[in-house]
Amino acid sequence: MPATVTSARRPPWYLAAPAMVSAAGVLAPLLYLVVRAVGDTETSAWDAVFTWRNAALLGNTTALVVGVLAVTTLLALPAAWLTTRTDLPGRRFFAVALVMIFATPAYLLAYTLLAAGGAYGMVYHLTGYAAPVLRGYSGSLIALSLYNLPYMLLSLRAGLLQLDPGLEETAQSLGRSRATIFFSVILPQLSPALLAGQLIVALHVVNDFGVVSLMNYHTFSYALYLRYTGFDLGGAAWIAMMMLAFTAVLIGGEFWLLRGLRLHRTGTGVERRARRVELGPWAGPAVAFLSVILLMGVVLPVGTIAYGLTRVEWSYTMPDVGAALWDSVRASLPAAVIATALALPVAYIARRYPGKRSLMIERLSFLGYATPSLAFALGVLVITLRLAPWAYQTLGVLVYAYALHFMAEAVAPLRSALFRASPRVEEASRALGVGPWGTLWRVTLPLLRPGLVVSLALVFLSAMKELPLTMLLAPLGFDTLATNVWGHTAEADYAGAAPYALLIVAIASVFVGVLVWHEQKT
Repeated sequence: MPATVTSARRPPWYLAAPAMVSAAGVLAPLLYLVVRAVGDTETSAWDAVFTWRNAALLGNTTALVVGVLAVTTLLALPAAWLTTRTDLPGRRFFAVALVMIFATPAYLLAYTLLAAGGAYGMVYHLTGYAAPVLRGYSGSLIALSLYNLPYMLLSLRAGLLQLDPGLEETAQSLGRSRATIFFSVILPQLSPALLAGQLIVALHVVNDFGVVSLMNYHTFSYALYLRYTGFDLGGAAWIAMMMLAFTAVLIGGEFWLLRGLRLHRTGTGVERRARRVELGPWAGPAVAFLSVILLMGVVLPVGTIAYGLTRVEWSYTMPDVGAALWDSVRASLPAAVIATALALPVAYIARRYPGKRSLMIERLSFLGYATPSLAFALGVLVITLRLAPWAYQTLGVLVYAYALHFMAEAVAPLRSALFRASPRVEEASRALGVGPWGTLWRVTLPLLRPGLVVSLALVFLSAMKELPLTMLLAPLGFDTLATNVWGHTAEADYAGAAPYALLIVAIASVFVGVLVWHEQKT
């Protein structure tokens, strides 16, 4: 396999072909979605889009996005600063523990809020106090804010660790207060990391279906599902188009805000870390602040699940739990393998053959991930019914959708691993007469082993937790852990959802722990 890093040469066909197939696989469902919406002769575009109902959906979706962005920023910004720039007691523990919120999917946080409150909830049985049941906007806001907190936290932590303390020290020498330095010096330099985290959070909120459906809060994703279950494919396609337009506005807005931004130094110098701020008497409140976040994001969900387990009829439940685990694994594992295999040529071309063509292929691979899950699922469903109706609601289509939707998660670790793998080793292999495929198996893949492991783990974990794609594309009688949690919770059978929720959290915790450990080792 050629390994020279050059933009002057085109990638060989055996790399370009699978990369283009991957890009086409992502793009085709979206194009068919447009065709399906425009081809709906029963309703004009004006009548389908410009309605008071859609205006309310837009308002609800926007309000939830803005609310979650505000809450996650207000929580993650001080948490990131405390764990990177201060002498906070246990800062390494909190840095890792806060990331463990990843192990709890958003719909499990919704399950926690619903199962803990009310006259029959966990809080009442333990304390005698009937805590309010959070539904609608407030419940969705809390669940989605807690779930998305790690995304914002990781982005801000990375940004803070890369800041040059020189500007801060200069401002201090001019007599500026710490508060003034934070808002006038640190925060502007954090704008790329802040906007990147906010974009990821906003896309997740638009994409969410599990939380808003359980909380009965009507957003675009919930409306799309209702249209689909009402057998209105044309109306569902138009809702999906509006979701895509909303997503495009978010991505375009981030690009517009970052245009022309220059934050690098104009001269040479040695990068160094800033001195840690001594918290003094504020250490106690800071630990309490982070502990409350962990209580809500980790301890309360685990406690609610544990309480639900005490009310489970295990003799009736275990066979169903085992079947759900098997269904989850037999869809997620091949999806992880296929996504990683598809991502490998994309990442390789992007790193070894940089240029406009490779950039386009790489960006197309991210399009499936940026597309809301329900919209992507509907596109896959429409193209399946049109081109291969015999494959409708088969396991193969579900695995295909998983792989293409989460392929971007596999591209990023592989691309990172390629940055650390010198192309000279591959060139030496070719110079010794080893063919491209021999070089791939003997040299390239061993060099990429860490990236391959992370890619497989990320896609497998995401597919295990995925709900919207499974709801629309799973075969009849195919019930994963995620669909069982959603189904039991929707029927207020919180004890019935507990075993499935426990397995999701346990499996996700193991994978998140492995990923955190791998990140610290590299």
